Amino acid sequence: MVHFLLRRDLVSRLRLALTLFGLPYSICTPAVRTSQTFRSISANCCNLYIASVHTMPPSAVLHVKSRCPQYPGSKLKRFPVPDDKVDWSQNWPQYNPVSYTDPSVLKAPAWADPDIGSFSPKFNTVDGAVDRTSFEGNYKTENGKPLNPHGRTGLTGRGLLGRWGPNHAADPIVTRWKVDAKGAKMHHSVSKRPILQFVSIKRKDCGEWAIPGGMVDPGEQVSLTLQREFSEEALNSLGVPSSERAKIHERITKLFKSPGFPVFKGYVDDPRNTDNAWMETVAVNFHDDLGNSVSGLPLQAGDDAGQVQWVDVDSSFPLYANHSHFLELVAKERKAHW
Repeated sequence: MVHFLLRRDLVSRLRLALTLFGLPYSICTPAVRTSQTFRSISANCCNLYIASVHTMPPSAVLHVKSRCPQYPGSKLKRFPVPDDKVDWSQNWPQYNPVSYTDPSVLKAPAWADPDIGSFSPKFNTVDGAVDRTSFEGNYKTENGKPLNPHGRTGLTGRGLLGRWGPNHAADPIVTRWKVDAKGAKMHHSVSKRPILQFVSIKRKDCGEWAIPGGMVDPGEQVSLTLQREFSEEALNSLGVPSSERAKIHERITKLFKSPGFPVFKGYVDDPRNTDNAWMETVAVNFHDDLGNSVSGLPLQAGDDAGQVQWVDVDSSFPLYANHSHFLELVAKERKAHW
């Protein structure tokens, strides 16, 4: 046990040193990016976010969940893509991906694009009200369709995603300190660091625990998406009486006006990704340090969530997509247990 703790401490110190010098590094979970430097965030975000997390180049880390054998919400199997064939630069004449777009997307709801051919989207730019730029930089197109900047996934089309190319989301990470009956911070028995708790929802579509979040509406500021999604998914503000809704809105607005910590922005290794459509997100941490903002509000799951609760931030707790990585960065920023 002592050897394990010493080794873990050494790895943590090495990560910190590499980060301070701006050098990329990777950890044992292959689906995770942990390279970060700070710079100004894009114009789509609220001005209060004075920094952003710079991700590693697209080729630096292989996506894994984006190649999951069975596509979520279907019985469809992806064409198997080995690690050495993920990158588009690798010649692979035998590549024969499955084409799939979910029926819910084909019904052309407001949040989805039409099929390529029936319209001509402008990629790598803001196309009307739809932002088709990527945090990963300019992406390539082939036969009029965008190519996933992280490589092959074994499936073409849009799957469950509405937009061709990047589908922009926002993930609000709302945290508080875990306290005892007297209100004192509780510390982990091994790390001796204070324990953070975050609001987590259980996704209805896959049953995995996740950070509450959702898609950025066309023309919407990311800061507004962050607040809206937290209100709807974690507090079900749409389902409470108007008298209570006003109180909830006041507390949430107070927290979300605070200078949030910009945790991450970039490509998400999401099981819904395809060769032509993928998830990207901005994750921001809003911390209720004194416990007098949203900590006392009753959590209630919204339409997209099966359950919602405060969960201890801990490396052993499995989460959806890249969300464990986001919480690791939050714990380091807050000098909390991980």
